[in-house]
Amino acid sequence: MRAYLLLLLVSAAVTYLATPGARWVARRTNAITAVRARDVHVQPTPRLGGLAMLLGIVVAVVLASQMPFLAGVFETGPQAWGIVGGAVIVCLLGWADDVWDLDWMTKLAGQVLAAGFMALQQVQLTSLPTPDWLFITSSRISLFLTILVVVVAMNAVNFVDGLDGLAAGLIAIGGSAFLLYTYGLTQQATPENYANLATLMMAVLVGACLGFLPHNFFPSHIFMGDSGSMVLGLVFAGSAITITGNVDPVSMGATLSGAQRVPLFIPLLLPVAVVLLPLLDMVMAVIRRLAAGKSPFHPDRMHLHHRMLALGHSHRRAVLILYVWAAVFSFGVAALVLWDWKAVLAGLGVAVVVALLLTLGPLRTRGRFLDDDVATGSHPAVVAAHPAPAPHRSPTPPPAGPAAPTLTTHEGRPR
Repeated sequence: MRAYLLLLLVSAAVTYLATPGARWVARRTNAITAVRARDVHVQPTPRLGGLAMLLGIVVAVVLASQMPFLAGVFETGPQAWGIVGGAVIVCLLGWADDVWDLDWMTKLAGQVLAAGFMALQQVQLTSLPTPDWLFITSSRISLFLTILVVVVAMNAVNFVDGLDGLAAGLIAIGGSAFLLYTYGLTQQATPENYANLATLMMAVLVGACLGFLPHNFFPSHIFMGDSGSMVLGLVFAGSAITITGNVDPVSMGATLSGAQRVPLFIPLLLPVAVVLLPLLDMVMAVIRRLAAGKSPFHPDRMHLHHRMLALGHSHRRAVLILYVWAAVFSFGVAALVLWDWKAVLAGLGVAVVVALLLTLGPLRTRGRFLDDDVATGSHPAVVAAHPAPAPHRSPTPPPAGPAAPTLTTHEGRPR
């Protein structure tokens, strides 16, 4: 675990230090998010944070390739470089979209290209961890399902990226749960070797999100843009796909039985739980827009984060509550690895009730420290505690003689 934590910290540090440079590039290339009717930000903001996140991921993966502990991950195939290459493709695609505002068909074609590149580098769905362990024997079906999963994940993260720090925080929380799950699964499957590609990629992904959040949390200085949201979705999907290829179903079936086989099935549930909020937001948006006779890519102000604001939550409070929901779903599913499903279900029920109270309860109008104006320093209490210094005035010389009478109008104003 120490190696993975080191890579996480390296990815976070590189992303954090590179983000000001990405902000400079965004200003130089005019990759600026203007204030539109559907947006919640109030001033134009640079949006190339994905460049810094990609750099953090690449540097951490290159470092991992030089670590003896993870040497086997890179010797068994090109999957790691396939995920990195796909991330580079979608990051460049997102950069072009942030600068020139590409149409949806061009973006979709680029996403399919990146997913296809990963599939050619052996990042493919070849089996599903069902009770009978379903193998996908058709190469065409495997390729189609792989591209579908990757494209859906990229667009799900892109759809939910509407509030400062929301997408990065959701993936950091869900990715942490997935990281712990893959590490625990590897311990059970191969006790002699804990090196695992899915754990590696999830560690560097979580690190990139954590390194970017200080710049992106409200009030944000930079957005990740499509260059960031698509990278997050692609790397997460690639990690989820590779986990089934790193577990031997024959040996696992021989050594585990009953409740111990639960970890085998969680790859079907945990990725969905991690991106449940983005996925739910995307599905609702597509249905809503098609029902209105519009394109599924037609923008509106009906996303989950817009609804949170409509409930009365501040920007920061809405983001933190959505963090809570992400933690409930992702860690709730990951807990099935350690505890009995009945105990997990009971705990999940309690967590859902708490999350509902936070979402619909009195917190909507309370908790001044989470108000947006406190964060920006415009709250009256903040202004009173830190008053602006009085302007300097030079002393007024005394008049040389009696002052002349001031002539006024009938309204009392000087003429």
